Amino acid sequence: MDERTKPLGRPRSEDARLAVLRAVDDMLVDEGYAAMTMKGIAERAKVGRQTVYRWWSSKAEILLEASATDAVRELTVASAGSAEDDVVAFLTALSGFLTTSDAGLAYRALLGEAQHDRKVAELLRGTDVLGDAARAVVGGEHVHEALGAPPVTEFAALAAELVGPTLFRTLAAGWSGDPAEIREMARRFLAR
Repeated sequence: MDERTKPLGRPRSEDARLAVLRAVDDMLVDEGYAAMTMKGIAERAKVGRQTVYRWWSSKAEILLEASATDAVRELTVASAGSAEDDVVAFLTALSGFLTTSDAGLAYRALLGEAQHDRKVAELLRGTDVLGDAARAVVGGEHVHEALGAPPVTEFAALAAELVGPTLFRTLAAGWSGDPAEIREMARRFLAR
């Protein structure tokens, strides 16, 4: 690597980054979003505050990175063999993510904070955790064919239609994803 392509500053330690991401997840569960501070996150992760501030400018940024990293793993579903089964698998994973996962709890906390903090809202718009996962399902072979091979330009709207009912029911009513209802939601989505 020559001097022109060398990154500025100290290299980011993967161990420190992972410690911070684990710390923010643990603090959210133990203390809640409002009680978290950058200082507290650094102390819990056993890293210097300057390390935390060097890489993230707010606790929301740390929490979103932690949530997004886990969401990729938790919301990526293998094809189940049919469009309906693929959508059911995704909606089941989505329901679990939103109701039982620490990453989902983090995402829900950020959604709540975004209602009155413009910076958090912008952060969420920039990293579409649920939409990215839903677009992968919509673009999957079985679902794409079942929907009549919509153009890629429609994927964002379709992803919103796929995620919306589960997200709304979870946030507004504490719904935890009944399997029969999930299957019916999948059928309605595919019949659109």
